[in-house]
Amino acid sequence: MQVIGAGFGRTGTLSLKTALERLGYGPCHHMTEVIERPGQIRRWLALAQGRPVNWDDLLAGYHSCVDWPSAAYWRELAGHYPEAKVVLTVRDPERWLASVNATVFARHGRGRGLSGRAMRALSALLGTDLAAFTEMTRLTVEERVFGGRTDDPAWLLRRFREHIDDVEAAVAPGRLLRFEVAQGWGPLCDFLGVAVPGEPFPRVNDSADFGRNARASLGAMLLRRSG
Repeated sequence: MQVIGAGFGRTGTLSLKTALERLGYGPCHHMTEVIERPGQIRRWLALAQGRPVNWDDLLAGYHSCVDWPSAAYWRELAGHYPEAKVVLTVRDPERWLASVNATVFARHGRGRGLSGRAMRALSALLGTDLAAFTEMTRLTVEERVFGGRTDDPAWLLRRFREHIDDVEAAVAPGRLLRFEVAQGWGPLCDFLGVAVPGEPFPRVNDSADFGRNARASLGAMLLRRSG
């Protein structure tokens, strides 16, 4: 593991994943990997439920990681991989709140509605991935990161700011980059000691993309059964 992303989801983490892979630090783990690769959901769920984890096994084959679920364990990962550099993605707190409410928490809210509960019940009955994924994200993001208070905007903003302070206090300055994806290649490449690519910095996964991708992935997980 060479790079650990400590930033919350909706701070440009998919853009950072794409950038790190372009720079040679891939494959990069991201929530999209959990969704798309059979077997990962239940392993992250086991971790969220408090069962022992072997980080080398869980992240085998990856040279970097960003976004939840791994970012929920940034402190453990930074300790386990002491040579890895840490990138803390940030953005304007109010814009982050609007984005996370329109995407991650909106999806979670729909999951608590009648149709969402019915889909989870059907998934649990069939033994497919949707129910396990929903529980993993609830435990990892809603509970571990936000203490179950995802309906409290003031608390969410406080947690966002506290998280930034926690990472900056825990990680040595020479090992940490506080990064906004709007800054582009320069700060990231300087931090990693690599050349700037001759192409624009990636910009992916806006709120519209998130909605389309979420609908497709939830449908696939409802039908997919993996170990």
